[in-house]
Amino acid sequence: MRLALLGCGTVGSEVVRLLHDQADDLTARIGEPLEIAGIAVRRAGRDRGDLPVSADLFTTDADALVARDDVDIVVEVVGGIEPARSWITAALRAGKAVVTANKTLLAEDGATLHAAAAEGGADLYYEAAVAGAIPLLRPLRESLHGDSISAVMGIVNGTTNYILSRMTDTGSGFAESLQEASDLGYAEADPTADVEGFDAAAKAAILASLAFHSRVTVTDVYREGITEVTAADVASAAQMGCVVKLLCIAARDGDSISVRVHPAMIPREHPLAGVGGAYNAVFVQARAAGQLMFYGAGAGGTPTASAVLGDLVAVARNRRGGALPVTDSAYADLPVRRMGDVVTRYHVSLDVDDEPGVLAEVASVFAAHRVSMRTVRQSGRGDEAVLVAVTHTATDAQLSATVEDLVKLPAVRRVASVMRVEGEP
Repeated sequence: MRLALLGCGTVGSEVVRLLHDQADDLTARIGEPLEIAGIAVRRAGRDRGDLPVSADLFTTDADALVARDDVDIVVEVVGGIEPARSWITAALRAGKAVVTANKTLLAEDGATLHAAAAEGGADLYYEAAVAGAIPLLRPLRESLHGDSISAVMGIVNGTTNYILSRMTDTGSGFAESLQEASDLGYAEADPTADVEGFDAAAKAAILASLAFHSRVTVTDVYREGITEVTAADVASAAQMGCVVKLLCIAARDGDSISVRVHPAMIPREHPLAGVGGAYNAVFVQARAAGQLMFYGAGAGGTPTASAVLGDLVAVARNRRGGALPVTDSAYADLPVRRMGDVVTRYHVSLDVDDEPGVLAEVASVFAAHRVSMRTVRQSGRGDEAVLVAVTHTATDAQLSATVEDLVKLPAVRRVASVMRVEGEP
């Protein structure tokens, strides 16, 4: 069985190595060898070092490679929207199975890809698009297909998890921890997609689509990054017995769903709280299966290539056995709720004047918006006076309006921090 590989960067080169190193095992598992028909790259003459593949296989004409009659499977690890979308849809419409790691394209226009797969009667697999080597999407797509999922909550970006873990462990600030992540190769030269939550939002859209059988795009996802998280936030979380994580949360509430990415405080007892470093983990709540946890390396060439090869084996076996393709499941078509309607809790830190009656003024603002305070504590004296309130659950709109009015109080010098609290009843 012959495949076309589109892209030979960090992930693509590892796919080539794994295909070479595990050739005998892959043949045994599929029933026939997997052979590379060609590799599409930007510069065919570039030195590839010790990559175990003939230089004759490299081409700059991806369109021609995809269209070749001797190609059965197309593996796309280039990323981006175009020309990846054109390559993938052309392959699928021609009846060729596609394995992709392209989270950006799937989150923005997955409907087009699935429509092309249905038109051509071809498999579209994309395990590597979310959480690297962790087997997550296929359990949601197949293993849990007979169950009803109520919530998916996870850490799906290794860069931000490393940064927040270092802030927790050392007390350092965001800038210092980001620099350390960059020095160790955990952060890109331009870390915007990671630290501003764009990467996690794309993955959230994919997870929500699979979990709730609805088409969710990245524009449906509420997003906040971690650039505003401070060492004081992390320390305040620790005083509450919590840690700060960038969470991807997708939940069903009746006939609608909410999908969001933002930093939040979670209790140290929560399974996700202990996920440190650059690791990923996703916590799934299902009606019959109960609570499930998926954990592992969420990025990197070799872990991602492992997920690609898992999909390759699956689609090759399907093709060899004549199995019907796994189709898109969006029958539920549940609407995505506005963030303002989502029920959550807030941790609010205020710099206040150190004088009698301040607490009563603050409490009256919370009461005016029908937000109940769970705990309140005040520390410091004089110019160092700080008041911290943690609320009971309320809609995000109520909580946001409360914060807006707190700023107007003469006794409140500054709203130092606002962060959601998750993982508790």
